[in-house]
Amino acid sequence: MPVRALLHLCFAAFASVVLINVGAQGSANAKSVDIIPQSPLVSVSPSATLPVDYGMILFPAFQALDVFGPLDALNLISMNYSINLHIISSTLDPVSTKPRSAMIGNSNFSEAIVPTHNFTHPPPKLDVLFVPGGIGTRAPAPELDAHIAFIRETYPSLQYIVSVCTGSWLLARAGVLDGKNATSNKRAWAGTAGLGNGTNWITHARWVQDGNIWTSSGISAGMDATLAWIAAVYGEAEANNTANIMEYERELNASYDPFADLYGL
Repeated sequence: MPVRALLHLCFAAFASVVLINVGAQGSANAKSVDIIPQSPLVSVSPSATLPVDYGMILFPAFQALDVFGPLDALNLISMNYSINLHIISSTLDPVSTKPRSAMIGNSNFSEAIVPTHNFTHPPPKLDVLFVPGGIGTRAPAPELDAHIAFIRETYPSLQYIVSVCTGSWLLARAGVLDGKNATSNKRAWAGTAGLGNGTNWITHARWVQDGNIWTSSGISAGMDATLAWIAAVYGEAEANNTANIMEYERELNASYDPFADLYGL
C-alpha cells in the first residue's frame, strides 16, 4: 500500500476514535456548566420588573437549611443580576440556630447570623421576603409578635413572599394565608392544620404557589421551591443553570411528597 494511502487510513482511524471519545464524554456531561455563571441565560421581557431587594427574616432556633439553601441559590443568581440581601430580626445581635436548652442533647453546636437590620429600622425597600421555619416557630407568641407584625405590614408592598417549612406558620398568623392555598412541614402537620382563616392546607405538596405567595414543605423542600420560584421569575434556563452549578437534582413536580405518606397525611 502506498505510504500516502496508509497515512490517510491511519488518520481516519484516529479521527474516529477521537470523535467517539468526545461524543461519549459530551453525553456524560450533558448537564455540566461553568462553575461561575456567565450572562443571564434567559431573555426577560422589558416590561417585567425583576426583584432587587431581598429580605430574610431570622428568629432564634431557625432551621439552618431553610435559610442557607435558598440563599446559596440566590448567591448564584447575584452573579448574573444586581440584587441586595437584607437580614432582618428583632435586634442586631447574632441570631443562632441553637434551640431552647430543654431540646439540646448536651451539645454546643450551632450557627449564628448577624442581622443587617431590625424591625425598628428595616430596609427602605423590599421586593422579596423569605421566611424560614425551625423549632423557633414554636416559641411563645410574645417572642414572635414583632416578626409576625413585620410580615403583616410588609407583605402588601412585596412582589413575592416565600416561606420554607414552618415559616408558613408565621405567614398564617400574620393573615397572609387567609383564603389561600399553602403547605408546610409534614412532620409538624398537627400544628399547621388549624392556622389561618380559611387557609387550604395541602398535604401532598413539595411546594405551593398561590399568586405571589410561595410556601414549601419541610426543610430541603425549600430548595426545590426556591428553584421553582427562580424559574418563574428569571426563567427555566436560569433555574436549571443554578441547580446544575449546585449539583442539585431538582424535584420538578410540586405535588410529589412522599413525606405526606410517611407521616400518614
